[in-house]
Amino acid sequence: MSKKQIKQCLIILLGSAILAFGLYNIHSISNITEGGILGLNLLLHHHFGISPSISNLIFNILFYSFGFFILGKDFIFKSAVSGVGFSGFYAIFERFEPIYPQIANYPLIASITGAIFVGVGVGLCIRYQSAPTGDDALVLGLEKVLKNVKIQWIYLICDVIVLGLSLTYIQFSKIIYSLISVIISGQIVGFIQKFNVKKAVK
Repeated sequence: MSKKQIKQCLIILLGSAILAFGLYNIHSISNITEGGILGLNLLLHHHFGISPSISNLIFNILFYSFGFFILGKDFIFKSAVSGVGFSGFYAIFERFEPIYPQIANYPLIASITGAIFVGVGVGLCIRYQSAPTGDDALVLGLEKVLKNVKIQWIYLICDVIVLGLSLTYIQFSKIIYSLISVIISGQIVGFIQKFNVKKAVK
């Protein structure tokens, strides 16, 4: 493995750690959901009784296969690094109490703060064509296919569709904070992916 690849993997792991930290310390205790696979799993479970353990596996296989077909072997290797890194860091964070559980009482602050962690974490992974989740694999593949559409808008469209469908069983007052979170996180991902790209890949 070259120095360039090692550097990229270290940054991908940093992104995975930031993502795991935010999801555990903010999203998991404030009931802020996401769009994408997570929201779709919950939707299918509520309406059709399909276990997320089954639907999540199917979606991940489909989306990572799509990413592999569009982006190639290097994508799969880097995504394995980010995926395993995310799971490992989340398992570590779970051993400790959330840093500030009272943030659940402030949903707007939680949605914005959580979006920053998700946006920065995913952004660092996406910057090097790495997908920590199946959602990211789908979006990276779609960005390659839809060349004139920016990645942040692809994220937003996918998330809004799932959140919109989630209104069939979740109150609008709860969905609105999730919508704020996905809008902000998607914009951050797009900014990090495009910012100073030439230097980033050296």
